[in-house]
Amino acid sequence: MVWLNGTRLFIFLVLLMITGCFQLSGQDSVAVRQDSVKEVDIMDVLRKIFKKPQPPEKKSSSAIAILPSLGYNPSFGFIIGAKISGGKQFGNPETTDYSIFSLEGMYTSKGILSVQAKHNIFVADNKWNWQGQWQLAHYGLLDYGVGTGNGKYRSRGFALNEYPTKNADSAFPIQYSYIRLSEKAYRKIGKHFYAGGGVRFDIYSKINDEKQTNNLNTPHQRYSLRHGFDPEKYQANGLIVAVQYNTREHPIRSYGGIYADLGFQFNEEWLGSTKKAVQLQYDFRKYWSLSKKNPENVIAIWHWAMYKLSGDIPYLELPSTAADPYGRSGRGYTFSRFKGPSYAYFESEWRFPITRNKLISGVCFLNLQTASDDFNKKIFEYWEPGAGVGLRILFQKLNRTTICVDYGQGRYGSQGLFFGLGEAF
Repeated sequence: MVWLNGTRLFIFLVLLMITGCFQLSGQDSVAVRQDSVKEVDIMDVLRKIFKKPQPPEKKSSSAIAILPSLGYNPSFGFIIGAKISGGKQFGNPETTDYSIFSLEGMYTSKGILSVQAKHNIFVADNKWNWQGQWQLAHYGLLDYGVGTGNGKYRSRGFALNEYPTKNADSAFPIQYSYIRLSEKAYRKIGKHFYAGGGVRFDIYSKINDEKQTNNLNTPHQRYSLRHGFDPEKYQANGLIVAVQYNTREHPIRSYGGIYADLGFQFNEEWLGSTKKAVQLQYDFRKYWSLSKKNPENVIAIWHWAMYKLSGDIPYLELPSTAADPYGRSGRGYTFSRFKGPSYAYFESEWRFPITRNKLISGVCFLNLQTASDDFNKKIFEYWEPGAGVGLRILFQKLNRTTICVDYGQGRYGSQGLFFGLGEAF
């Protein structure tokens, strides 16, 4: 199978990265901070500006951060929104991982509306881990067809997060109503191992393919008709079985460890899915701290992929750029820029402090993505690179939340600024 070739490639890249990082750091452990400079976050700066007293240093069990967002796209209008990220400790920090949740909302002057909530919760002693995403939206995207390596579809305009400020002639705007309900539960079965499953419902309706006419069939229209989907509505509902391995020492900004999640999704007609399908999906992340004095100096790698093993997947459900659980992949490209029945994503990142008090940090990143199409183009046949640099401003030092501002650039005229709360992975 083609995905086995990708697995071999990834194993090679991981071994290469491991070798390099051991040579750099000499170890793969996270040491206690030894520098004498006091760590400062935005809250400390605001207290100093407004001359508020400094509260006593103590470990907080919960924290919340908010990031507003603005943008514009010709098809979707002026965009206003906000992201709220929070965390809470539900057990002894020595035996229980930190739980995180987020809430996002956006509205545009042309009626695009989305509200979504995500969570990754660990109960006391990590006996259970709950992961979920719920979304209700009238949404929109700019489509560029299926597969990677197609240079005729070019981007235009500087992008802010999901959308560019100008639409290229080769872009196909699509609006649709969307409901997602996804929930997985993992039971701890070993020191770092979990096993479980869940359900996922993705319901698309009122699909408006703006450029579809009697004289022009869009990529969405052609794909849907070839695979027997109604171009105006469809569903992809399935059962998930999964295993997880987790030694990551913090979910928001890790200085060391591994996170690996592997699962199969079975879309079933008796659950309301328009077509049956089986997909393999996995998410692998590895972190190396390069300094005892500054453990924030980190090399991190990420590999996220979904492969179609059988059946048919609706067009808007195809795995794509920024379709990972937290929508942070593919910086340098807009949401859904590349997609395919099988899709793989690779990223490496170097994170490093800039100021001695850790208020401001920097990142350099490089990513690659590849996708098949529904004809003869195979996954790993064509690659689309992206790269960039960014700043991190420490928002809350107690839970390591940062405000992220990244400049990313890709191929075909694609570039932009990408904002977020917490590291990309």
